[in-house]
Amino acid sequence: MRIGFIGLGIMGKHMAKNLLKHGHTLTVYDILPECVAALTAAGASAAESAKEAAAAGDIIITMLPNGPEVKEAVMGANGVLEGAKPGSLLIDMSSIAPLAAKEIGAACAQKGIKMLDAPVSGGEPKAMDGTLSIMVGGEESVFESAKALLLCMGASAVLCGDLGAGNTTKLANQIIVALNIAAVSEAFMLSTRAGVDPNKVFDAIKGGLAGSTVMNAKIPMITEGNFKPGFKVDLHIKDLNNAIDTGHSVGSPLPLTAQVMEMLQYLTAHGMGQNDHSALAAYYEALTGEEIRN
Repeated sequence: MRIGFIGLGIMGKHMAKNLLKHGHTLTVYDILPECVAALTAAGASAAESAKEAAAAGDIIITMLPNGPEVKEAVMGANGVLEGAKPGSLLIDMSSIAPLAAKEIGAACAQKGIKMLDAPVSGGEPKAMDGTLSIMVGGEESVFESAKALLLCMGASAVLCGDLGAGNTTKLANQIIVALNIAAVSEAFMLSTRAGVDPNKVFDAIKGGLAGSTVMNAKIPMITEGNFKPGFKVDLHIKDLNNAIDTGHSVGSPLPLTAQVMEMLQYLTAHGMGQNDHSALAAYYEALTGEEIRN
């Protein structure tokens, strides 16, 4: 299948490489030439613009930081809508506000282009091994036509509802992840301050009701003091901003989300915005003056 792929950052570069491994033909574009070069070295062709990438594909995938970037890549000058053929499919795999996804979808429909919003969860490790969880919004028939392609990048792809439902589901996911990391950090700081080895605590509780994929992924990073980004603090702030805005628009209270948002904002204010979101533990370390370490 011929695919135009736009956005080759931490996640997108691995997702694109997995499509190449499955035998698909990719034309790729990113604003950073070095990102494009890494993909051409893996077998992709380079485009000079989002328009050119879109013109080369029957399916166009965007994987960008937020709604404004997706709107610019799709609806802006030299964007997807200038190059895509009627009948082609745009799959936006970025994490953006649901209303933005619907706005982009309406612009696509005017040009005869179908769209799915299909944000992902799993971070860089699962992007690398092709086991992302993919949450999809759009028409069922369009989803079914694209499902096999999505499963080249993910272990699961679930249709959650109409266009925008994928990003609503992703916002729910990001709330749960952020609150889970904060809870894990708070609990493990308690054990550390009480003189109990955090590794023993982890071994004791990971198989019980408190166990989670988040804890399994983040506690080893926290106890090693390794905050190399798989998913950056600043990106999680972006997602929680979208969640809070969406919550306000539908009348859904998000008091815990707002509290963790302030913790993430503290990290950004203290130079940790580019760290992994497991650096929420550093917020508690700053409060106590003690580190959660092996």
